[in-house]
Amino acid sequence: MSKIGAQPALSRQDTGHLREQVDWARELRGLALMLLAVLCFHSFLAKPFYIPSISMMPNLLVGDRLVVSKYPYGWNWSSVSFHLWPRGAGRIFGNTPEYGDIVIVVPRNRNEDLIKRVVALPGDRIAVVNGQIILNGEPVPQAVQPALQMPVESELTCNQGSIEVACLAAFEAYRTRLPSGREIYELPVLRETLPNGASYLVIDNVDQVLDHYPEITVPEGHVFLMGDNRDHSADSRAPLYGNGLGGPVPLSDVGGRAEFVTFSLDGSQTWNPLSWLEALRGDRAGTSLRPPLEPRAMPKTVAAR
Repeated sequence: MSKIGAQPALSRQDTGHLREQVDWARELRGLALMLLAVLCFHSFLAKPFYIPSISMMPNLLVGDRLVVSKYPYGWNWSSVSFHLWPRGAGRIFGNTPEYGDIVIVVPRNRNEDLIKRVVALPGDRIAVVNGQIILNGEPVPQAVQPALQMPVESELTCNQGSIEVACLAAFEAYRTRLPSGREIYELPVLRETLPNGASYLVIDNVDQVLDHYPEITVPEGHVFLMGDNRDHSADSRAPLYGNGLGGPVPLSDVGGRAEFVTFSLDGSQTWNPLSWLEALRGDRAGTSLRPPLEPRAMPKTVAAR
């Protein structure tokens, strides 16, 4: 007895005929177009970015995933997701970053993306004295803030063999235990405010070589970049051989602007997807990376450090 709705079985000849009907050239062409669309989106609009080191603490943490927009400063060699051809100096629809922008930069001696903050613009005179930026002869205000509580996460590591080393050891002096029994770092922080009012927290807790930088003038078409974790950031203050940026950075090496955090993992996750939920830093998702602007009439006085 035949079953109602049953489909007749396909013969071997029929299935072979169906296989012959697959247009593999069309399928491959569709796949190539899809990959090209993704590459264009990453290169011209936005791409995800992962934070691997503590050079931008406390504003960016190891394990943060964020979105970088590619169009704010125009497009150039460093905008492209894969730097496969020779470096160029040209830009299309080029714009200059603003004070306080967090940007992606490709160092001129290697093809890797770094993330730093813009602290000086073309034509500015900049020096660093005892860890404080002197911009056009004026100290950039730094106000002492209440200690910042950060979780003790053993996964907070950074690139060995560079200035960004000894991350956890640097914070051990600030380890403390809350009444609940949870261990945290209580880190001393400063609120730095640039001339346009861009305001953000920085960490500068030891006196080291990068806290002293002689005055230079930022050339046209360049910006001066620094990490917010001033004692553990290889940036414009550090030479190229020390994995730094070797001074002011050409705008053609700036590939985009960091916009917001999508999600963040504390590094304790494993291959098991269930562990990802436990490692999720729930309060990080959606965090804007554009610095708030304080009134420009802010006094020039500097708090005692």
